[in-house]
Amino acid sequence: MTPTAVDQADNTADAVVYAAPAAGVRRAVRPLSRRNLLGIAAGGAALSLTPVPAWAAARRPPSPGERAFESLLRELDARIEAAMRAYAIPGAAVGLLLGDREYVRGYGVTNVDHPTPVDPDTLFRVGSTTKTFTGTALMRLVERGRIDLDAPVRRYLPEFAVADPTASRKVTVRQLLNHSSGWLGDDYQDFGRGDHAVTRFVDSMTRLPQLTPAGQTFAYNNAGLCVAGRILEVTTGTTYEAAVRSLLLDPLDLRHSHFFSDEIIGLNIAAPHNVIDGKAVVEPSFWHQPRSLAPTGGLVSSVRDQLAWARFHLGDGTAPNGTRLLSKASLERMRSRPGPGGTIVVELDGMGVTWMLRPTAQGPRIVQHGGTWPGQVSGFLMVPDRGFALTLLTNSVGGSHLRDELFTDDWALRRFARVSNLPAEPRHLSAAELAPYEGHYLNQRINEAGTWEETHVEFRAQRGRLQGTTTTQGETSELGVAFYRRDYGLDLDPSGRPIGTRSDFLRGPDGRVLWWRNHGRLHRRTDQRKP
Repeated sequence: MTPTAVDQADNTADAVVYAAPAAGVRRAVRPLSRRNLLGIAAGGAALSLTPVPAWAAARRPPSPGERAFESLLRELDARIEAAMRAYAIPGAAVGLLLGDREYVRGYGVTNVDHPTPVDPDTLFRVGSTTKTFTGTALMRLVERGRIDLDAPVRRYLPEFAVADPTASRKVTVRQLLNHSSGWLGDDYQDFGRGDHAVTRFVDSMTRLPQLTPAGQTFAYNNAGLCVAGRILEVTTGTTYEAAVRSLLLDPLDLRHSHFFSDEIIGLNIAAPHNVIDGKAVVEPSFWHQPRSLAPTGGLVSSVRDQLAWARFHLGDGTAPNGTRLLSKASLERMRSRPGPGGTIVVELDGMGVTWMLRPTAQGPRIVQHGGTWPGQVSGFLMVPDRGFALTLLTNSVGGSHLRDELFTDDWALRRFARVSNLPAEPRHLSAAELAPYEGHYLNQRINEAGTWEETHVEFRAQRGRLQGTTTTQGETSELGVAFYRRDYGLDLDPSGRPIGTRSDFLRGPDGRVLWWRNHGRLHRRTDQRKP
């Protein structure tokens, strides 16, 4: 394994225990509605590290490696605390692995109305990181010979169907998990709290239109993971939640990871917050999540459990008690053989088995996920070649800004893992060069009530870049794209400044631009104009 930045200072350094003061919040951030959030998809400190025994610490001063690691942790704490103040994030929790070092800490409070310190066992919704649990549970069944990733979905769900008969017949389990199934993926229908919620959701998918042929194009697909969850139910003969618990949560001793609210009463729970006039405001309605979406985003967990999840995936497939859950080869297969590539906030080589596989300028691959649910924003990444993992949980819509600073930007990657993003210098294009991208783009989704919603984006050339207007259910905002290579651009805010995320345009066989992919979602180019 390649040494980390700290290891270069001292390859034999023991882990350092360090804690800094916690912080408060504030700064104006535009309020976000529950609908828009779904479209993207003074606290306690605690840490661990295989702590240095007191007698050993008394015998010798900190090594250079220990001092270097402590300095990096101070930088990390300062950045998190500054972002909490800037973006009105009442509470956050972070976990970090670097070789044999481990750092876990809570910041701020769970609830601005009833403040309780956030600690490493505080529960947050982790959102779409749940998908990696769905994929890993399926991999356990793959190893047992009960599921074939390259078999058609209909081998396990004979009646499965979306709107396109060919896709219904040919789509494979792997294509569900690498987000290349090709049908419309943002379907958030709520089918109640009963044990048949996932079944009813999958049965309703017959109206989902096919956007691209199965297996050809990456487009983030929540509905596809619900199908994967249904396969897990059918194969195990139980509910999705019970299957994940028996296959993963219990064997890994993840005691602070649950799916149902009645399982977490009495535990320390981070309430979701909106941001209104620059202040965090508790929003209880944000907490509810349809059970039908459990396989794609239903897990509630702590940062300590999330770090244990990273440790398992960076390990050899054994549980803490020594029981083997997966072979190391299967863990590695989950983060290899990427499907079609593209962008979802960052550039991707593609997705493996539910893991986003992200390139770096130096070569080592980043393995990543994260989640967005109203008022609960999380991040999760690993660099296996560097023995590095970072996970973040927050309880505010403002958490998306902190996540971008730590997971989209390469600040943490550079300091802890010595890797960075692929370079992207914005270019000034001529009007003729921008003309192929100009026009109207349409994105669709289905809300919890089963109603279709549309987003309309109008792009026009302006000062060497694309300037856009986006309209969703009567709400309008401005955005922009500055190209850094053919078809790939940096996303801009209304003033034209990069916001740290990337998007791209897709062409058809004739070379004509057909789609804009933003946050992993496809927006179809059309002659239609917004209403």
